[in-house]
Amino acid sequence: METNQNSSLIAPVKTKDLDLNFAAEIKQKHGVDINRCFHCQTCAGGCPFHLATDYPPNSIIRLVQLGFRKEALESSTIWLCVGCHTCSIQCPMAIDMSAFMDALRQTAIKEGACVAEPDILNFHRDVLHTIKRHGRTHKLEIMLRYKARKWDWFSDILVGTKMFAKRKLHLKPSKVKAIEQIQKTFQPQPDGVVYE
Repeated sequence: METNQNSSLIAPVKTKDLDLNFAAEIKQKHGVDINRCFHCQTCAGGCPFHLATDYPPNSIIRLVQLGFRKEALESSTIWLCVGCHTCSIQCPMAIDMSAFMDALRQTAIKEGACVAEPDILNFHRDVLHTIKRHGRTHKLEIMLRYKARKWDWFSDILVGTKMFAKRKLHLKPSKVKAIEQIQKTFQPQPDGVVYE
C-alpha cells in the first residue's frame, strides 16, 4: 500500500489555535484592509524577493485572514520585505503591502514573537540608531555597527570600496538642523512600541 509521505507532516488545524479577529485587528490598528485581497497572486509575481521568502505576499495575507497569527508573525517574509511597493503598484485592489508588512513587524516586536530573521531586525535597529543620532542615515556607521556585531569584516569589502569610490559612503555623517524634531519620533508610541 502506497502512502503519501507529506501526509505525516500536515498537522490538523484546531480552531482554538486560530485568531479569527487578526485581520480586523490589523485593519483597526494600522488601517490596512487585507480582506479586499482576492488572491490573484500579482503581488507574488512582482515581488523581487519572493524566492527568498518562506511565503509569497498573498500567502501572508491568507495566513492573517484565516487567523494563523503565530505563523504570520514568525515568518521570514515580513522581515525580508523591503517596502519597495512593487506589489502594491501592481495590486488591482491597491492593498498597501508595505504598510501591512510593517504592521506585522510591529505586532511581532510588541508581542515578543520569535523573529525569523534576527540579523535583519538588528540591521533595522542600526539604521534607526543613525537616524536618531544624525537626523538621516549614515551608511558607513550602519555598515560598521552591523559588521562589528556579526564579526564579519571582509565579506563585503569590494562593495564597500566601490561605494566609497563613487562617494556613496561618507566618513562623516551629515546632520539635519532640526534634529530635535526627528528625535521626537523616537519617543514611545501609544501602541507601546518603541521604534529603535
